[in-house]
Amino acid sequence: MKKILILVGFAALIAAYFIFDLGTYLTLEGLKGISDEASAFYESNPALVIAIFFLIYVGVTAASLPGAAIMTLAGGALFGLVTGTIVVSFASTLGATLAFLASRYVLRDTIEGRFGDRLKSINAGLERDGAFYLFTLRMVPLVPFFVINLVMGLTRIRTWTFAWVSQIGMLLGTIVYVNAGTQLAQIDSLSGLLSPALLGSFVLLGIVPWIAKGIVGFISARRVYKGFNKPKTFDRNMVVIGAGAAGLVSSLIASTVKAKVTLVEAHKMGGDCLNTGCVPSKALIKSAKVASQMRNADKYGLEAHEPKVPFKQTIARVMDAVKTIEPHDSVERYESLGVDCVSGYAKIVDPWTVEIARNDGETQRLTTQSIIIAAGAAPFVPPIPGLSESDYLTSDTMWDAFAEMDTPPARVAVLGGGPIGCEIAQSLARLGSKVTQIEMMDRIMGREDPEVSALAQRSLEDSGVEVLTGHQAVKIADGIVHTEHGGGTSEVPYDALIVAVGRAARLSGYGLEELGIDTQKTVVTDEFLATKFPNIFACGDVAGPFQFTHTASHQAWFASVNALFGMFKKFKADYSVIPAVTFLDPEIARVGLNETEAKEQDIAYEVTQYDLDDLDRAIAENEVKGFVKVLTKPGKDTILGATIVGMNAGEMLAEYTLAMKHKLGLNKILGTIHPYPTMAEGNKFAAGEWKKARKPEKLLAWVERYHDWRRG
Repeated sequence: MKKILILVGFAALIAAYFIFDLGTYLTLEGLKGISDEASAFYESNPALVIAIFFLIYVGVTAASLPGAAIMTLAGGALFGLVTGTIVVSFASTLGATLAFLASRYVLRDTIEGRFGDRLKSINAGLERDGAFYLFTLRMVPLVPFFVINLVMGLTRIRTWTFAWVSQIGMLLGTIVYVNAGTQLAQIDSLSGLLSPALLGSFVLLGIVPWIAKGIVGFISARRVYKGFNKPKTFDRNMVVIGAGAAGLVSSLIASTVKAKVTLVEAHKMGGDCLNTGCVPSKALIKSAKVASQMRNADKYGLEAHEPKVPFKQTIARVMDAVKTIEPHDSVERYESLGVDCVSGYAKIVDPWTVEIARNDGETQRLTTQSIIIAAGAAPFVPPIPGLSESDYLTSDTMWDAFAEMDTPPARVAVLGGGPIGCEIAQSLARLGSKVTQIEMMDRIMGREDPEVSALAQRSLEDSGVEVLTGHQAVKIADGIVHTEHGGGTSEVPYDALIVAVGRAARLSGYGLEELGIDTQKTVVTDEFLATKFPNIFACGDVAGPFQFTHTASHQAWFASVNALFGMFKKFKADYSVIPAVTFLDPEIARVGLNETEAKEQDIAYEVTQYDLDDLDRAIAENEVKGFVKVLTKPGKDTILGATIVGMNAGEMLAEYTLAMKHKLGLNKILGTIHPYPTMAEGNKFAAGEWKKARKPEKLLAWVERYHDWRRG
């Protein structure tokens, strides 16, 4: 009943707007046309005119009708600066609050049910900054105020907070518009438009957003920097903590634009990706694939042969790959490019000071205009009883252990069914270990679609991995992993236990706690990658939400450019098109949405799938496992996401990543020549499947008749 009454009331306001043709008066010409009569009537009936004006203003604002700006000018023309400002300020706040309440009681439940995820960022901003978040929106009028009224009604902000913050936040703009109205009232002819006072009013209108932005920035800075003393001069323009992908790119960008930058790394340049992650794991995957091909050579018309695996030699080859790439990320290279590289542990002492405990025993303090946190992540170790006493390995520590082994470990237990766990499990199984993979969820690769998970599990099992899903490790003791599943228990004996259940951001040891920099599993940043301190930024694994080397490099551009040039222009980090590849055999590659995510987010989509067992190159290579699956907007060729499973899926994915980034649809892919025979043709054939499913049957029927007629 409450919703119905509100709807009836607003319908009456909108009807009155059109019945009485108020739109005619709520224009500059209409205002000037009635200004003399209105002024005369105001002189004889001031209270009545103010009351009528107030009610009309409230009604127009509450119903989100056009004309509020003109009415503000009218308030200045009728009442003068002081009275006009008071009347308009309270009328606009009351009208905005009524629009806010109408949106809340009529629309919120429906909108939250349908677009709840899209409101999360707004609610998160309100929860984090409260009234100041709304005050910022009001002070910088880039978004129309009626939109703010309606959108805020969909959030959880309190009504009283909305009202008083809106009144204060809109006051500056109200004064400027009312003042302009006082000047408009004095115009006798078109030449009056050139009066200095009027031009000054409109110039003031133009610079209000800049004034407001400066006020907001000043208030925010005063609040977060309270208690700290900013140096008058600085040793550096930027200090970067961590020399992984994010830190290397950040420091390189800074030196390229001639900023003075120091890069601090406690361990090895290149971070986890070079030394313990991407590079060594892919080298191991290649060795394991060759071993598998030897074992299954009969599939290619050759004699199968069980490979001998001198494990120490295999791992030495993996480490050689790391050493070959090392110079790309070395201290020598980066210093030659203008980066000051320091080996040691950095700690942020205050927003502009970094203290470095150097590995040579010295302590160094640097003042800096900006700081970039690129501390990375480390393997997460779950609190399983007995695990800490079990000599477990992680993706970081297993390489040193493997380097001492003459043969692969006989029995390997891998905890975790994500990308890292799957890659390790398949590689070691192919090299001769008996591998058991333990995953607590009901399927591995849980972020992917169910059929992708199923294909990945079959591939692992074909490689000799025993995959135990729905098994939760509850205890580690005497070389045995004890699990619970389906009401029962089981035991998995091992010679090597590898924990691969995910990675956690490095958040301690370099001053975040002491400075009060917010963390929630990662360092909390805004859309510009700034922390609560506008001059301290975070990027890469430590900032999330992704833990890929390529996203770390991507974020580093935004963080470094915003840190160095944010006073002129800031850039929001763009996560709209993020590719990811799991290097199983066959590879699993994805960009954008998959079906699971589209359903969770209630996004409408259509699916097109092309199976690789029909692709000539895949048949020739005997690599027919897999498919290309594309999600598109209903009735359009706009790509929402693509999932590719197959040989070289990571390389194939690049075409869809490019297409999504530059808003190219499936028709463009279909119209592009792909060389024959290649796996990339699978992308074109998937686009062809989309086109065939939408062929114009009625038109083709007429075309068939035409051809029949041509044959006589």
